[in-house]
Amino acid sequence: GDDPVSMHQAFAEMLETCYTKIRSYQEEARTRGFTQEPAWPVIVLRTPKGWTGSKVVDGLPVEGTFRSHEVPVADVRTNPEHLSILEQWMRSYQPEDLFDEHGRFKPELAALAPIGDRRMGANPHANGGKLMVNLEIPDFTDYALEVKAPATEHAESTRQLGKMLRDIFTQNAGQRNFRLFCPDETNSNRLGNVFEVENRTFVEPILPTDDHLSPEGRVMEVLSEHLCHGWLEGYLLTGRHGLFATYESFALVSASMTVQHTKWLEEGIKLPWRAPVSSLNILLTSTCWRNDHNGFSHQGPGLIDVVLSKKGTVARIYLPPDANCLLSVADHCLRSRNYVNLIAIDKQPQLQWLSMQDAVEHCTRGLSTWQWASNDQHLEPDVVLACAGDIPTLETVAAAWWLRHHLPELKVRVVNIVDLMKLYPPFLHPHGMDDATFVEHFTEDKPVVFAFHGYARAIHEIVHGRPNTPRFHVRGFIEEGTTTTPFDMVVLNHMSRYHLCIEAMRRATRVRICPRYAIGCGRTEKHPTAQLLYSNRYG
Repeated sequence: GDDPVSMHQAFAEMLETCYTKIRSYQEEARTRGFTQEPAWPVIVLRTPKGWTGSKVVDGLPVEGTFRSHEVPVADVRTNPEHLSILEQWMRSYQPEDLFDEHGRFKPELAALAPIGDRRMGANPHANGGKLMVNLEIPDFTDYALEVKAPATEHAESTRQLGKMLRDIFTQNAGQRNFRLFCPDETNSNRLGNVFEVENRTFVEPILPTDDHLSPEGRVMEVLSEHLCHGWLEGYLLTGRHGLFATYESFALVSASMTVQHTKWLEEGIKLPWRAPVSSLNILLTSTCWRNDHNGFSHQGPGLIDVVLSKKGTVARIYLPPDANCLLSVADHCLRSRNYVNLIAIDKQPQLQWLSMQDAVEHCTRGLSTWQWASNDQHLEPDVVLACAGDIPTLETVAAAWWLRHHLPELKVRVVNIVDLMKLYPPFLHPHGMDDATFVEHFTEDKPVVFAFHGYARAIHEIVHGRPNTPRFHVRGFIEEGTTTTPFDMVVLNHMSRYHLCIEAMRRATRVRICPRYAIGCGRTEKHPTAQLLYSNRYG
């Protein structure tokens, strides 16, 4: 409607109807017991845009049109007609009935507002941290993969996380304060173990062919990143806990929502009266490097760049290289407060690098020099091979192996980064390391060949201001993708083990490497890609 008087009356009647219905639900539950969640009433109010404002300005309609946006009567200082329109508009609210002669709100009207805990802003659900009950999280080490030596085991890393999430549901069944949000991809992302104890939320009639649907289900699964993200935000802000798991590329669909939640947290932590809430945890899987079956549309690591642009007080990015690291990171993120935690790891079977003990130590530090993959013997290396992300780790370790076997005189150090924010200086991020620690891992002046999960520019941005940053040569996703093989994806994006070897040989200065020798070594490789790269000295 558009008539204010009749709409006020209709709205008052509707409020009374809804209130009566709510009270009847409550009374029935208190007297007969709670049987099922009621269908709570929802009011949809539809009014014209700019309702009760100026209907016409300069002979053009305003109310109900795009002209009512922002300031419909702009130049009131210089245009007497516009000033008159503004005055009539303001007087239409009858301020003399609201304020006394001194401009104070009339006491009899102020008395109508509720006080204390009855105020809308005092509703504890509007400050959900006050209601929050800590999540009961099982010991993540119980889900460890046994890794006796690096690269001796294959496993789907996210499947181990799925087992842990299953038991989180079980341990919190009494307090019912955890949900998994996923756009129709729970099984695809290898988190399907949760359906051993939980169902998908569904309140419509259920067919015999439906799978794990229930009105009481706690897995919120619908093919809409916006809905899943929005549901999780509301769930967190009202004092609960959750995880949003999605294909990496489609996290960009709801990226603006991630940004706005981050901004809300940035402001909220400044207010001492606002209690901390559980962190917004986003698991990015089905990543750009292993979505070779879906093709180019499913290949995009851009949410990393989005989160990097946010303040260090709330933004966190983790790139666990294997299952045990993922479990450690997930445990940390689910326990954290007032952060946006981004975790990126693929779902496909992959080599496992670290035992659980080593993984915990690695994740606690945020980055480590992997001596078992290096041959610098704790001395100054000729080149540093750095990696962040599961597939970059695979290619980097393979490159280091090739160099150790073909050029043992070239001293190589492998550094793996799981907490991307460790690369920042401390004044930009609380996880950042000082220059002395940075040099301890990356040296003062030796070349660094960096294989990165996302876009190369992110690493250049993060290490800006560190000693001799031109020595960082970053390989990452360069928007080359198609439906192809996993190895072809790293070749197309110039991040294969062979590209990294060529880059390392090109940048090393202490050891003079004969180009013919390097090409000859490359030609001995059985892989046709290696032969092509080395024959053309293609990097």
